[in-house]
This record gives sequence, structure tokens and C-alpha cells, in this order.
Amino acid sequence: MYYIVYGLFYLLSLLPWRVMYVLSDAIYALVYYIFGYRKDVVMQNLNIAFPEKTEKEKIRIAKDFYHNLIDNFIEMIKLISITKKEFEKRFSSNVEIINDLYDTGINIEFLAGHFFNWEMVNYGAALTCKYPFVGVYMPLDNKVFDKIIYDIRVKYKSILIPTSEFKTKFHTYVRGRYALGLAADQRPSNPNKSYWIKFFDRLTPFIPGPEKGAKKNNTAIVFAHFYKTKRGYFRTDCEIITTTPNEFKDGELTKIFANKVEQAVKKIPANYLWTHKRWKFQFDPEKHQHLVIE
Repeated sequence: MYYIVYGLFYLLSLLPWRVMYVLSDAIYALVYYIFGYRKDVVMQNLNIAFPEKTEKEKIRIAKDFYHNLIDNFIEMIKLISITKKEFEKRFSSNVEIINDLYDTGINIEFLAGHFFNWEMVNYGAALTCKYPFVGVYMPLDNKVFDKIIYDIRVKYKSILIPTSEFKTKFHTYVRGRYALGLAADQRPSNPNKSYWIKFFDRLTPFIPGPEKGAKKNNTAIVFAHFYKTKRGYFRTDCEIITTTPNEFKDGELTKIFANKVEQAVKKIPANYLWTHKRWKFQFDPEKHQHLVIE
């Protein structure tokens, strides 16, 4: 079954970009207008993040977001057959600031929000970084699609670690130099062990693991903001937050990260994964006040 599905995706990936985007627009119409996939979650999130915007403005953001969401998966299929030359024409970044750190001996921890297109960034990082690029992923229940996505992501030698093995087996996957990429804005599993930080003017739990890992391994922390410059073309802007994470108090680096995600989302609102229930947990002063990072 794997070879049948992969073969179909490969043939689909050979279509010109403009045809792929026509297909994406058709799927968008079904997802947004017919099935209404998680529209209630999207609009609830937008109401929290942008209370000052009109209903018309928020609907426009939602529609643009759904276009980006479908494009994300169509572009992932395109990666099956894309050549290195074609990819390099469509992807740019200021990776030189990362590569300049390589000879210092320090490793890298990339922190990013759920921006589009994360599949393109995986490719771009693996191709352009001097460091081996390491990503953490959630395996799919469907083994066929899980293997297809895995094979796409490791095409340029990215190292992928399942989320279930990351904490305990990281150093069995990675030895020596590395640049670890983390989408650090996931909703935490335990809000009682999280940092609570103002995010779009609402106290929101953030997982402490990325900050703690950077301190434990003394890695540089780099914020990565990635986005489309136009349809089919992608850019990553990297910003070094620190090369000395242990000089910061607990929670400070996570707060800096949260603020940078918020700034990036305000800059390009439709570039964020609004189907994600970022504000599911409610702040409880009795349980969470000591975890607030001012």
C-alpha cells in the first residue's frame, strides 16, 4: 500500500506549481465552505487575539489562514520530486548568522511558532545549515502516511526524533554537533508545571522544556520566523536570542520567545496555526500564580 500511495503522490508532485495551487484552492473551498473544519476554534482564537479588529477583518484572516493551511500540505507533496536547484530558487534565509556560530563549538536550539510552511523550513535548514538539523515529530497512527511524511522530511538528511523518545533518547539519535528545531508554542500537557506568560494580553501556559533543555546543554537559542514572500516562495528570518542561556532567570527566555511569536503573528496574522487550541487552559490564581513570569 505504501508504494501505491507514494507513487500517486509522486505523480501528483510532478504537476506544475500553478496547477497544484489550483488544486489547493479547490480543497480550500471544500474545507472552509462545506466542511467548516474547526472554524469555531479559529474564530474563537481570532476573537481572543484581535478583539480590536472588525468581524470582516477576522473573517479575512481566517480565509487567508485556510488557504495557507491547505497550501502547506500541497507544498509538502511537491517536495517529493522537487530538485535541489528548484528548491533553492524558492527558499531564502539569513542562515549565515547560524553558520557563523558553527566554528565556536556551540550547538543551536531553534525556537519557532506554528508558522507556515514548516515543511519547507525543515528542507531549508537541512540544506543550508552547517549543523545537522534535528526535528521532533509526532508519528501518525496511519503507518502508510506516517512513512511517506517521514521519508519526505529526511530527504536532505534531517534527523527526526519521535516525541515519545525525545526526552529519554535524544543523545542516542544525536551525537556531537546539532541544530535542534522546536515548535515551542504547543499547548502544554500539564498547565500546573508550565510558565504562565501574557500572550495576546491573556495569561497563557508555555512549556518550560525548550528553555530548560537549552540551559542544560548550553546551546544558543535562535528564534526562527518563517513565512511566504509570495505563493510558492519562502523566507526564514533567524534572530539569535542568546548564546549564554544560563545567564537568564527561569522563565525569562520563554517569555522572550512568547513575545516574539506574538509580534510575528501580529505582523502576518494568517501565517499562524489558528486551528490549534492555544487558550484551552484557564488561569487559576490559586494553582498558577507562582508560575507567572512577569
